[in-house]
Amino acid sequence: MQHVLKSTTALCAAALVVAQPLAAQVTELGTPEGEVRIVAWPGYIERGETMAEFDWVTAFEEETGCMVRVQTANTSDEMVALMNEGGFDLVTASGDASLRLVAGERVQPINIDLIPSWGDIDPRLQDAPWHTVDGVHYGVPYMWGPNVLMYNTDVFGDSPPTSWSVVFEEQTLPDGQSNTGRVQAYDGPIHVADAALYLMAHQPDLGITSPYELNQTQYDAALNLLRQQRQLVSRYWHDAFIQIDDFKNEGIAASGSWPFQVNLLQADGAPIASVIPEEGATGWADTTMMHADAPNPTCSYLWMEHTLSSNLMSDLSVWFGANPAVPAACTDGRGMQNAEGCTLNGMDDFERIRFWTTPVTNCESQDGQCVPYYRWVSDYIGVIGGR
Repeated sequence: MQHVLKSTTALCAAALVVAQPLAAQVTELGTPEGEVRIVAWPGYIERGETMAEFDWVTAFEEETGCMVRVQTANTSDEMVALMNEGGFDLVTASGDASLRLVAGERVQPINIDLIPSWGDIDPRLQDAPWHTVDGVHYGVPYMWGPNVLMYNTDVFGDSPPTSWSVVFEEQTLPDGQSNTGRVQAYDGPIHVADAALYLMAHQPDLGITSPYELNQTQYDAALNLLRQQRQLVSRYWHDAFIQIDDFKNEGIAASGSWPFQVNLLQADGAPIASVIPEEGATGWADTTMMHADAPNPTCSYLWMEHTLSSNLMSDLSVWFGANPAVPAACTDGRGMQNAEGCTLNGMDDFERIRFWTTPVTNCESQDGQCVPYYRWVSDYIGVIGGR
């Protein structure tokens, strides 16, 4: 963890000024190199080992000869650190990592002419600011979704939570017990944005317009809320499977989470549900980005095109409880997903989600005087440590 944070902080401290965009390095595909090495979120790249019906790797390997090697990472900071070290071809980066990777020249522009299915991508994602700089694309959209409020239905009964207050404010829950020691929070500096989002609704006088663009006063208020939350939290989670175990066995009542955990817990018969509260939610829109020194560029491009097939997108949407970058995956019947399932996953909630992005000093609001991400990193470590 110390190594990850050191690498991340060093990269963030480099001013986060994106250099002039370069032309795509790859102009045509060659002979597949035999493998592709990918840094990915848990559950994003399945080969049927967890559940046999979820496998979008085996057929790709058989068709291309590119063996898929996956290194999972539990936080965006881990992803940045791994890409900074090198040796990987691709990363499924969220918005709080993608522009850091561009700024650090760790990823290369993508030649969308070599991605035949590019036109199938949701128009809301094609030119999204977390992977597009001055009109140049640095990745291929993959999946997106909200950071949901997951809760135990045995605890909340007929009174499901409607606000993030259940994880930020000490209170008695519907089962008659306090939430102290029964909630979790995300073990990542980007969680500062969740506190800021809550304050946008409950302390409008602070003038927060974006949870990722905070002046010093707004930032201090967010940190104070996180220090208050510290008194309630039993664990700061970053491993999805440990969180699943905690909800099964440790009496956890509520936490910010991903639809992935919700789906697996519900499939196991656990008394679990989720909601996007009245304040809205932060969220992630993940992009497959290619390392600047990718050793296997042809296999990388073949994989990026493969990820846009609607049957893969459809099955991944069901598996992860997220929304596909290709909208047809919800309706064309080529995979497991359908229109109703995409609606349940939040396909219609795009405008309610504040997607992760990297906080920078020279922000659009607050007169360009925002607290940059490297401060979020160090200060959030302090919050978790009780400072």
